Amino acid sequence: MNHGGVIRRHELSDAEWEFIQPLLPVSLRGRKRVDDRTVLNGIVWKFRTGTAWRDVPDRYGSWATLHTRFRRWAKDGTFERMLQAAHARADAAGDIEWLVSVDSTVVRAHQHAAGARKRGSSTRHSDGPGVG
Repeated sequence: MNHGGVIRRHELSDAEWEFIQPLLPVSLRGRKRVDDRTVLNGIVWKFRTGTAWRDVPDRYGSWATLHTRFRRWAKDGTFERMLQAAHARADAAGDIEWLVSVDSTVVRAHQHAAGARKRGSSTRHSDGPGVG
């Protein structure tokens, strides 16, 4: 893993890492574990390339470690905190335009979703006088 030199294609830059690092949970376990930056780069590599967990390069550590850490961080809200922090930073920098447009577009549904009669049903519903 190269933290001080050339950044590989799918890895976090030093600036991205500095932003994300404080958002990661602190491990209270005593045993040595794979560096968070290495693991996060492996997770990013996996999702940017669309590959299976087992196909992530060994330079990021064991695929099982990456998957376990990903699941833990997803469950404890780590990724949600990252997204919220990135959103807040972009908003503060004026990089987000808050324009919402609501229109009256009609989207057709399948006939069964619209309450149409089912085949073989002889029951007719009246929608009012002269309709039915």
